[in-house]
Amino acid sequence: MRTSENRSFLILLGAISVAFVWVLWPFSGAVLWATLLAIIFAPFYRRILKSVPEKHNLAALVTVIVVVVMVLIPVAIIIASLIDQGGELYQRVQSGEISLAHPLQQLKSALPAWAASLGDRLAGIDFSALRERLSGLVVPAGQQLAGHAINIGQVTLEFVASLLVMLYLLFFLLRDGDELNARIREALPLSPSHTAEILDVFTLAVRGTIKGIVLVALIQGALGGLIFWLLGLTAPLLAGALMALLSLLPVLGSALVWVPVALYLLVAGSVTKGLILLAFGTFVIGLADNFLRPILVGQSIQMPSYIVLLATLGGLATFGANGFVIGPLVAAMFLTTWHIFVVSKSKQGAPK
Repeated sequence: MRTSENRSFLILLGAISVAFVWVLWPFSGAVLWATLLAIIFAPFYRRILKSVPEKHNLAALVTVIVVVVMVLIPVAIIIASLIDQGGELYQRVQSGEISLAHPLQQLKSALPAWAASLGDRLAGIDFSALRERLSGLVVPAGQQLAGHAINIGQVTLEFVASLLVMLYLLFFLLRDGDELNARIREALPLSPSHTAEILDVFTLAVRGTIKGIVLVALIQGALGGLIFWLLGLTAPLLAGALMALLSLLPVLGSALVWVPVALYLLVAGSVTKGLILLAFGTFVIGLADNFLRPILVGQSIQMPSYIVLLATLGGLATFGANGFVIGPLVAAMFLTTWHIFVVSKSKQGAPK
Protein backbone atom coordinates (compact mmCIF):
# COMPACT_ATOMS: atom_id res chain seq x y z
CA MET A 1 0.00 0.00 0.00
CA ARG A 2 2.82 2.31 0.87
CA THR A 3 4.47 1.66 -2.50
CA SER A 4 1.20 2.43 -4.30
CA GLU A 5 0.88 5.75 -2.48
CA ASN A 6 4.46 6.67 -3.34
CA ARG A 7 3.90 5.90 -7.01
CA SER A 8 0.69 7.92 -7.05
CA PHE A 9 2.43 10.86 -5.43
CA LEU A 10 5.32 10.66 -7.91
CA ILE A 11 2.87 10.63 -10.83
CA LEU A 12 1.07 13.64 -9.35
CA LEU A 13 4.37 15.41 -8.76
CA GLY A 14 5.46 14.76 -12.36
CA ALA A 15 2.12 15.93 -13.80
CA ILE A 16 2.15 19.15 -11.77
CA SER A 17 5.77 19.81 -12.73
CA VAL A 18 4.95 19.37 -16.43
CA ALA A 19 1.96 21.69 -16.08
CA PHE A 20 4.13 24.29 -14.35
CA VAL A 21 6.71 24.16 -17.14
CA TRP A 22 3.91 24.44 -19.70
CA VAL A 23 2.57 27.57 -17.98
CA LEU A 24 6.03 29.17 -17.92
CA TRP A 25 6.95 28.12 -21.46
CA PRO A 26 5.96 31.45 -23.12
CA PHE A 27 8.67 33.05 -20.96
CA SER A 28 11.15 30.18 -21.26
CA GLY A 29 13.71 32.45 -22.91
CA ALA A 30 13.43 35.00 -20.10
CA VAL A 31 13.78 32.27 -17.45
CA LEU A 32 16.77 30.76 -19.27
CA TRP A 33 18.70 34.02 -19.59
CA ALA A 34 17.82 35.14 -16.07
CA THR A 35 19.29 31.88 -14.77
CA LEU A 36 22.40 32.16 -16.95
CA LEU A 37 23.03 35.79 -16.02
CA ALA A 38 22.49 35.00 -12.34
CA ILE A 39 25.15 32.28 -12.50
CA ILE A 40 27.58 34.48 -14.42
CA PHE A 41 27.17 37.59 -12.25
CA ALA A 42 26.88 35.74 -8.92
CA PRO A 43 30.57 36.40 -8.05
CA PHE A 44 30.05 40.11 -8.73
CA TYR A 45 26.92 40.10 -6.55
CA ARG A 46 28.87 38.51 -3.69
CA ARG A 47 31.60 41.16 -3.96
CA ILE A 48 28.97 43.90 -3.76
CA LEU A 49 27.39 42.14 -0.79
CA LYS A 50 30.72 42.20 1.04
CA SER A 51 30.81 45.98 0.62
CA VAL A 52 27.26 46.35 1.95
CA PRO A 53 26.79 43.45 4.41
CA GLU A 54 23.26 42.17 5.03
CA LYS A 55 21.84 44.45 2.31
CA HIS A 56 20.90 41.73 -0.14
CA ASN A 57 18.28 43.81 -1.97
CA LEU A 58 20.72 46.63 -2.62
CA ALA A 59 23.46 44.28 -3.83
CA ALA A 60 21.04 42.49 -6.17
CA LEU A 61 19.68 45.80 -7.50
CA VAL A 62 23.19 47.13 -8.20
CA THR A 63 24.05 43.90 -10.03
CA VAL A 64 20.91 44.11 -12.17
CA ILE A 65 21.77 47.72 -13.08
CA VAL A 66 25.27 46.61 -14.07
CA VAL A 67 23.76 43.89 -16.27
CA VAL A 68 21.52 46.45 -17.97
CA VAL A 69 24.41 48.87 -18.59
CA MET A 70 27.02 46.30 -19.60
CA VAL A 71 24.86 43.84 -21.54
CA LEU A 72 21.38 45.00 -22.51
CA ILE A 73 22.07 48.58 -23.64
CA PRO A 74 25.05 47.62 -25.86
CA VAL A 75 23.04 44.75 -27.37
CA ALA A 76 20.14 47.11 -28.15
CA ILE A 77 22.50 49.60 -29.81
CA ILE A 78 24.13 46.87 -31.88
CA ILE A 79 20.77 45.46 -33.01
CA ALA A 80 19.59 48.92 -34.10
CA SER A 81 22.81 49.46 -36.06
CA LEU A 82 22.54 46.02 -37.64
CA ILE A 83 19.04 46.78 -38.91
CA ASP A 84 20.26 50.07 -40.37
CA GLN A 85 23.33 48.57 -42.06
CA GLY A 86 21.34 45.58 -43.30
CA GLY A 87 18.90 47.91 -45.03
CA GLU A 88 21.77 49.89 -46.55
CA LEU A 89 23.43 46.72 -47.86
CA TYR A 90 20.15 45.56 -49.36
CA GLN A 91 19.73 48.87 -51.19
CA ARG A 92 23.26 48.71 -52.61
CA VAL A 93 22.77 45.14 -53.84
CA GLN A 94 19.39 45.99 -55.33
CA SER A 95 20.79 49.03 -57.16
CA GLY A 96 23.65 46.96 -58.59
CA GLU A 97 26.37 48.87 -56.74
CA ILE A 98 27.46 45.56 -55.19
CA SER A 99 27.41 42.64 -57.61
CA LEU A 100 29.29 39.39 -58.11
CA ALA A 101 28.80 39.51 -61.84
CA HIS A 102 31.34 42.30 -62.43
CA PRO A 103 34.32 40.72 -60.60
CA LEU A 104 33.54 37.35 -62.16
CA GLN A 105 33.52 39.00 -65.58
CA GLN A 106 36.88 40.58 -64.71
CA LEU A 107 38.23 37.17 -63.74
CA LYS A 108 37.04 35.72 -67.03
CA SER A 109 38.65 38.57 -68.96
CA ALA A 110 41.96 37.99 -67.18
CA LEU A 111 42.04 34.32 -68.18
CA PRO A 112 43.51 33.14 -71.48
CA ALA A 113 40.98 32.68 -74.26
CA TRP A 114 41.21 28.88 -74.13
CA ALA A 115 40.76 28.84 -70.33
CA ALA A 116 37.76 31.17 -70.44
CA SER A 117 36.17 29.10 -73.21
CA LEU A 118 36.86 25.85 -71.34
CA GLY A 119 35.37 27.32 -68.13
CA ASP A 120 32.22 28.33 -69.98
CA ARG A 121 31.80 24.86 -71.46
CA LEU A 122 32.50 23.01 -68.20
CA ALA A 123 30.50 25.20 -65.84
CA GLY A 124 27.90 26.49 -68.27
CA ILE A 125 28.37 30.01 -66.89
CA ASP A 126 26.42 32.72 -68.66
CA PHE A 127 28.05 35.88 -67.34
CA SER A 128 25.59 38.11 -69.15
CA ALA A 129 22.72 36.56 -67.19
CA LEU A 130 24.57 36.03 -63.90
CA ARG A 131 23.74 39.45 -62.52
CA GLU A 132 20.06 38.99 -63.23
CA ARG A 133 20.08 35.58 -61.56
CA LEU A 134 21.83 36.91 -58.48
CA SER A 135 19.45 39.85 -58.28
CA GLY A 136 16.57 37.42 -58.55
CA LEU A 137 17.86 35.67 -55.44
CA VAL A 138 18.87 38.74 -53.42
CA VAL A 139 15.85 40.97 -54.03
CA PRO A 140 13.21 38.52 -52.70
CA ALA A 141 15.43 37.82 -49.70
CA GLY A 142 15.70 41.53 -49.02
CA GLN A 143 11.95 41.96 -49.38
CA GLN A 144 11.43 39.14 -46.89
CA LEU A 145 13.81 40.81 -44.43
CA ALA A 146 11.92 44.07 -44.87
CA GLY A 147 8.70 42.23 -44.05
CA HIS A 148 10.27 40.87 -40.88
CA ALA A 149 11.45 44.38 -39.98
CA ILE A 150 7.83 45.54 -40.17
CA ASN A 151 6.78 42.69 -37.89
CA ILE A 152 9.31 43.81 -35.30
CA GLY A 153 6.93 46.53 -34.22
CA GLN A 154 4.20 43.96 -33.68
CA VAL A 155 6.24 41.90 -31.23
CA THR A 156 7.80 44.81 -29.37
CA LEU A 157 5.34 44.52 -26.49
CA GLU A 158 6.04 40.80 -26.11
CA PHE A 159 9.80 41.43 -26.17
CA VAL A 160 9.57 44.17 -23.55
CA ALA A 161 7.43 41.94 -21.33
CA SER A 162 9.98 39.11 -21.58
CA LEU A 163 12.79 41.55 -20.83
CA LEU A 164 11.06 42.85 -17.72
CA VAL A 165 10.33 39.29 -16.56
CA MET A 166 13.99 38.40 -17.05
CA LEU A 167 15.23 41.39 -15.02
CA TYR A 168 12.63 40.79 -12.31
CA LEU A 169 13.57 37.11 -12.04
CA LEU A 170 17.28 37.94 -12.18
CA PHE A 171 16.93 40.15 -9.12
CA PHE A 172 15.44 37.34 -7.02
CA LEU A 173 17.81 34.70 -8.36
CA LEU A 174 20.73 36.84 -7.27
CA ARG A 175 19.24 37.70 -3.90
CA ASP A 176 18.00 34.19 -3.05
CA GLY A 177 20.49 32.20 -5.11
CA ASP A 178 22.21 30.48 -2.19
CA GLU A 179 18.91 29.42 -0.64
CA LEU A 180 17.61 28.11 -3.97
CA ASN A 181 20.84 26.22 -4.51
CA ALA A 182 20.48 24.54 -1.10
CA ARG A 183 16.86 23.58 -1.80
CA ILE A 184 17.75 22.09 -5.18
CA ARG A 185 20.51 20.01 -3.59
CA GLU A 186 18.02 18.69 -1.03
CA ALA A 187 15.30 17.98 -3.58
CA LEU A 188 17.35 16.03 -6.10
CA PRO A 189 16.98 12.26 -5.48
CA LEU A 190 20.72 11.68 -5.70
CA SER A 191 23.54 11.14 -3.27
CA PRO A 192 25.08 14.37 -1.93
CA SER A 193 28.34 13.72 -3.80
CA HIS A 194 26.58 13.19 -7.15
CA THR A 195 24.33 16.19 -6.59
CA ALA A 196 27.29 18.43 -5.79
CA GLU A 197 29.21 17.20 -8.84
CA ILE A 198 26.28 17.72 -11.23
CA LEU A 199 25.47 21.22 -9.96
CA ASP A 200 29.12 22.23 -9.95
CA VAL A 201 29.55 20.99 -13.50
CA PHE A 202 26.39 22.84 -14.56
CA THR A 203 27.79 26.08 -13.13
CA LEU A 204 31.15 25.49 -14.81
CA ALA A 205 29.40 24.63 -18.08
CA VAL A 206 27.39 27.86 -18.01
CA ARG A 207 30.43 30.01 -17.33
CA GLY A 208 32.56 28.03 -19.77
CA THR A 209 29.92 28.31 -22.50
CA ILE A 210 29.46 32.04 -22.06
CA LYS A 211 33.14 32.88 -21.64
CA GLY A 212 34.65 30.22 -23.86
CA ILE A 213 32.15 30.31 -26.70
CA VAL A 214 30.02 33.46 -26.61
CA LEU A 215 32.70 35.90 -25.42
CA VAL A 216 35.29 34.53 -27.85
CA ALA A 217 32.71 34.82 -30.64
CA LEU A 218 32.04 38.45 -29.69
CA ILE A 219 35.77 39.21 -29.70
CA GLN A 220 36.21 37.60 -33.11
CA GLY A 221 33.20 39.50 -34.43
CA ALA A 222 34.60 42.77 -33.05
CA LEU A 223 37.97 42.11 -34.72
CA GLY A 224 36.23 41.27 -37.99
CA GLY A 225 34.06 44.37 -37.88
CA LEU A 226 37.13 46.49 -37.07
CA ILE A 227 39.12 45.30 -40.09
CA PHE A 228 36.09 45.76 -42.35
CA TRP A 229 35.75 49.34 -41.06
CA LEU A 230 39.46 50.09 -41.47
CA LEU A 231 39.40 48.79 -45.04
CA GLY A 232 36.32 50.87 -45.83
CA LEU A 233 34.15 47.87 -46.67
CA THR A 234 30.37 47.91 -46.68
CA ALA A 235 28.39 47.22 -43.48
CA PRO A 236 31.29 46.46 -41.08
CA LEU A 237 28.96 46.02 -38.11
CA LEU A 238 26.80 43.57 -40.01
CA ALA A 239 29.89 41.62 -41.12
CA GLY A 240 31.17 41.58 -37.54
CA ALA A 241 27.82 40.29 -36.28
CA LEU A 242 27.82 37.50 -38.88
CA MET A 243 31.37 36.54 -37.92
CA ALA A 244 30.45 36.51 -34.24
CA LEU A 245 27.45 34.29 -34.96
CA LEU A 246 29.41 31.88 -37.15
CA SER A 247 32.27 31.83 -34.64
CA LEU A 248 29.96 29.82 -32.40
CA LEU A 249 30.61 26.94 -34.79
CA PRO A 250 34.02 25.29 -34.44
CA VAL A 251 36.35 24.55 -37.38
CA LEU A 252 35.24 27.08 -40.05
CA GLY A 253 33.55 29.74 -37.94
CA SER A 254 34.15 33.36 -38.95
CA ALA A 255 36.17 32.28 -42.00
CA LEU A 256 32.84 31.69 -43.74
CA VAL A 257 32.54 35.49 -43.91
CA TRP A 258 36.01 36.97 -44.31
CA VAL A 259 37.39 34.38 -46.77
CA PRO A 260 34.68 34.92 -49.45
CA VAL A 261 34.91 38.70 -49.00
CA ALA A 262 38.71 38.60 -49.35
CA LEU A 263 38.42 36.49 -52.50
CA TYR A 264 35.82 38.92 -53.84
CA LEU A 265 38.21 41.83 -53.26
CA LEU A 266 41.06 40.00 -55.02
CA VAL A 267 38.91 39.17 -58.03
CA ALA A 268 37.40 42.68 -58.13
CA GLY A 269 40.86 44.24 -58.37
CA SER A 270 41.29 45.42 -54.75
CA VAL A 271 44.34 43.21 -54.30
CA THR A 272 45.84 45.13 -51.37
CA LYS A 273 42.62 45.09 -49.38
CA GLY A 274 42.08 41.42 -50.18
CA LEU A 275 45.56 40.45 -49.02
CA ILE A 276 45.23 42.53 -45.84
CA LEU A 277 41.90 40.90 -45.04
CA LEU A 278 43.33 37.41 -45.68
CA ALA A 279 46.35 38.09 -43.47
CA PHE A 280 44.30 39.67 -40.67
CA GLY A 281 41.70 36.91 -40.79
CA THR A 282 44.33 34.17 -40.69
CA PHE A 283 46.74 35.55 -38.10
CA VAL A 284 44.43 37.64 -35.88
CA ILE A 285 40.80 36.52 -36.15
CA GLY A 286 41.60 32.86 -36.79
CA LEU A 287 44.18 32.54 -34.02
CA ALA A 288 42.16 34.52 -31.44
CA ASP A 289 40.16 31.39 -30.65
CA ASN A 290 43.29 29.34 -29.91
CA PHE A 291 44.76 31.94 -27.54
CA LEU A 292 41.68 33.40 -25.87
CA ARG A 293 39.55 30.31 -25.26
CA PRO A 294 41.99 28.59 -22.82
CA ILE A 295 42.45 31.88 -20.93
CA LEU A 296 38.74 32.67 -20.66
CA VAL A 297 37.53 29.14 -19.97
CA GLY A 298 40.20 28.38 -17.38
CA GLN A 299 39.17 25.35 -15.33
CA SER A 300 35.69 25.22 -16.83
CA ILE A 301 34.46 22.01 -18.38
CA GLN A 302 36.17 21.08 -21.64
CA MET A 303 34.47 19.29 -24.54
CA PRO A 304 35.82 18.04 -27.87
CA SER A 305 35.24 20.48 -30.72
CA TYR A 306 33.10 18.01 -32.68
CA ILE A 307 30.72 17.64 -29.72
CA VAL A 308 30.49 21.43 -29.39
CA LEU A 309 29.75 21.70 -33.12
CA LEU A 310 27.02 19.04 -33.10
CA ALA A 311 25.51 20.31 -29.85
CA THR A 312 25.43 23.90 -31.12
CA LEU A 313 23.85 23.00 -34.45
CA GLY A 314 21.36 20.67 -32.77
CA GLY A 315 20.51 23.29 -30.17
CA LEU A 316 19.92 25.94 -32.83
CA ALA A 317 17.73 23.57 -34.85
CA THR A 318 15.69 22.53 -31.80
CA PHE A 319 15.46 25.65 -29.64
CA GLY A 320 16.13 28.48 -32.08
CA ALA A 321 18.44 31.34 -31.10
CA ASN A 322 18.67 30.17 -27.48
CA GLY A 323 19.97 26.83 -28.69
CA PHE A 324 23.55 28.03 -29.07
CA VAL A 325 23.68 28.04 -25.25
CA ILE A 326 21.25 25.19 -24.52
CA GLY A 327 22.98 22.76 -26.87
CA PRO A 328 26.47 22.89 -25.27
CA LEU A 329 24.92 22.88 -21.79
CA VAL A 330 22.94 19.72 -22.53
CA ALA A 331 26.05 18.12 -24.00
CA ALA A 332 28.09 19.02 -20.91
CA MET A 333 25.45 17.56 -18.59
CA PHE A 334 25.21 14.44 -20.77
CA LEU A 335 28.96 13.84 -20.52
CA THR A 336 28.94 14.52 -16.78
CA THR A 337 26.07 12.18 -15.90
CA TRP A 338 27.57 9.37 -17.95
CA HIS A 339 30.94 9.97 -16.29
CA ILE A 340 29.29 9.70 -12.87
CA PHE A 341 27.50 6.52 -13.94
CA VAL A 342 30.68 4.87 -15.25
CA VAL A 343 32.68 5.84 -12.15
CA SER A 344 29.96 4.59 -9.80
CA LYS A 345 29.66 1.31 -11.69
CA SER A 346 33.42 0.78 -11.62
CA LYS A 347 33.49 1.42 -7.86
CA GLN A 348 30.66 -1.03 -7.27
CA GLY A 349 32.42 -3.70 -9.30
CA ALA A 350 35.85 -3.12 -7.74
CA PRO A 351 37.05 -5.80 -5.29
CA LYS A 352 36.84 -4.79 -1.67
